Amino acid sequence: MKTSIVIATVIGGLTVAALAWLLLGRETTSPPSAALAHQVNVIVPTLTGQAAAGERVFERACVACHGSNAAGGPGGPPLVHRIYEPGHHADGAFVLAVRNGVRQHHWKFGSMPPVADVSPAETASIIAYVRTLQRANGIR
Repeated sequence: MKTSIVIATVIGGLTVAALAWLLLGRETTSPPSAALAHQVNVIVPTLTGQAAAGERVFERACVACHGSNAAGGPGGPPLVHRIYEPGHHADGAFVLAVRNGVRQHHWKFGSMPPVADVSPAETASIIAYVRTLQRANGIR
């Protein structure tokens, strides 16, 4: 009986010590979410013409997921990233993604739904905007 009391006391003490270590030993600031860890720094050049128009459409239709300046956000990956360079994701891939949505394949954000309120002309402007940002950031 004495042995079981000792064992219970030791286990209880270890449990209290482990909980104290977990609660008191933690940092007070929260680490960034896994999604935001994919954000990139983007150099934004002076935008004109179709790229400037694309920025306005992007801000309306894409920024909630892909973040400001296509740098990545809580719901979508950065488009200013080598994965989306023209040789790997041609302009047609962007057209299809906007029109039909896209199944998750490079990132763990889930699948992208179609963006119904973006016209083909607006999609072309978004592509011009993203390609301009990519070129300014060394993605060719």
